[in-house]
Amino acid sequence: MARSETYENDLHLEATELRLGLPGSKEPQSTSNNVARSNKRSSPDQLHEDSSSTNNSSVSDARNEDCPPPSKAQIVGWPPIRSYRKNTLQPKKTESDVSGMYVKVSMDGAPYLRKIDLKLYQSYTELLKALESMFRICIGQYSERDGYNGSDVAPTYEDKDGDWMLVGDVPWEMFNTSCKRLRIMKSSEAKGLGCL
Repeated sequence: MARSETYENDLHLEATELRLGLPGSKEPQSTSNNVARSNKRSSPDQLHEDSSSTNNSSVSDARNEDCPPPSKAQIVGWPPIRSYRKNTLQPKKTESDVSGMYVKVSMDGAPYLRKIDLKLYQSYTELLKALESMFRICIGQYSERDGYNGSDVAPTYEDKDGDWMLVGDVPWEMFNTSCKRLRIMKSSEAKGLGCL
């Protein structure tokens, strides 16, 4: 029998033994003696009962366990705030804070969409030159009377109201604020828009 005990001690089976206690503890944890650890504070009555039922050394341990945890930063998203209140608390963004205003550009017959930043352009002529080089088309000059006459395509845009209009019908600043997306369509389809 002594031989088997020395054999087991030589194998160090305690390191791999499965126990119901905490890692590193030698004895299994009994739930009757220890107070369940939680984030909630215990009531003064419960603390008094625990201290009277244990000896002086465990009283000091109970005081350390039952002291409130260190204060933490407020959890993000708690307490819940309604969206209209969030909007009033956040500072308003100025035009200099906004990095760009990207809009999608689609062309009839092209299998892909592009995105452009309207803040990069200062006028319609710069925007139209960029669209011409992007899609390798010829748009031509815009006139208020004739629209984009002489061109196979017509650049149009959708404003905030959902209306499709010709690019160049409104002043540049108004176009910049109201444009949601651009579409380069065939001029035969754009007959009902603007001057065409």
